[in-house]
Amino acid sequence: MKTLFLTISLTLLSMLAFSEVVVISGIYQGKDLYVKNPVTTSGIGYCIFEVLVNGNITSDEVNSPAFAVDLAVWGLKQGDPVEIVLRCKENCDVKIINPEVIYPNSTFEVVNMNLTPDGLLTWTTTKESSSIPYVVEQFRWNRWIKVGEVIGQGKTAENNYSFQAKLHSGQNTFRVYQLDYKGQRTSQEIKVVSNTKEVIIKNNRVSSSIDFSEETDFEIYSEYGALVKAGRGSSVDSSKFFKGKYYVSFDNKGGVIVEKK
Repeated sequence: MKTLFLTISLTLLSMLAFSEVVVISGIYQGKDLYVKNPVTTSGIGYCIFEVLVNGNITSDEVNSPAFAVDLAVWGLKQGDPVEIVLRCKENCDVKIINPEVIYPNSTFEVVNMNLTPDGLLTWTTTKESSSIPYVVEQFRWNRWIKVGEVIGQGKTAENNYSFQAKLHSGQNTFRVYQLDYKGQRTSQEIKVVSNTKEVIIKNNRVSSSIDFSEETDFEIYSEYGALVKAGRGSSVDSSKFFKGKYYVSFDNKGGVIVEKK
C-alpha cells in the first residue's frame, strides 16, 4: 500500500513540474465557460488535467476535445468575481471558446438624469450587470473631455449616482459612459446654462504670467500645436515660456491667442 501511494505521489509531482497554467478572471453572468482541450504533443491524452474555480477544484470532465466549466454549481450570484485556473501539460494550445461570458458587460439604461445650475450631475440607472466605472465627460473646447469617474454599482435594480462638476460660463453639456470589451456605451447628453461669470484674459501680451479674471480650467498650446501647460487656476506662470504666440483655451473659449514678449 505504501509503495502504491509513493508511486501516485511521484506521478503527481512529475505532472505538476512539467505543467502550465492558464488563468482567466472576470465576473459571473449566468453562463458557463467553454474550453478547447487539444491532445498533447506526444499524442497521448488531453492537455488539461485540472480545473479550479475561485480556488476550488471542479469535477468537470476534462478528458475530451472540448468541455464546459460549470459555474452555476458554485452558487455564484450575478456580478460575483470569478477566476478560472486551467492546469495543463506543457506546450499545449489551450483556448477559451467564449471568454466574453465573464468579461464585464455594460448593459445600463438611464431612467433619469439631471444637471443643476451649480454643477451637480445626478443619474439613475437600471439593468446593470457589471460594476464598471462611469466616466463623466464635459463638452468643452470643441471636444469631449473627461472630468471625473464614478464606480458603477452593478445592480439590476435602480442605481443612483452623483458627481459635482465645475461649470464654465454659458451652456454646459455633459454625458457619462462605460467601457467594456465591446466598446463604449454612452448616456444621452444633458445641458444646463450656468450663471458662472464669463472669464477673460486680462492681457493678451504677457511676460511673467497669463492672468484670468476668474479661476478657470485652461490648456495652453504653442504655435506649433504642442501642449505647454494645463490645469485650473486664475493665473499661469509664463516666465519660462519662449517668446512667441500661444493658443489658450479656457472657460468656454478655445484658441485665444496671447503673445509672450
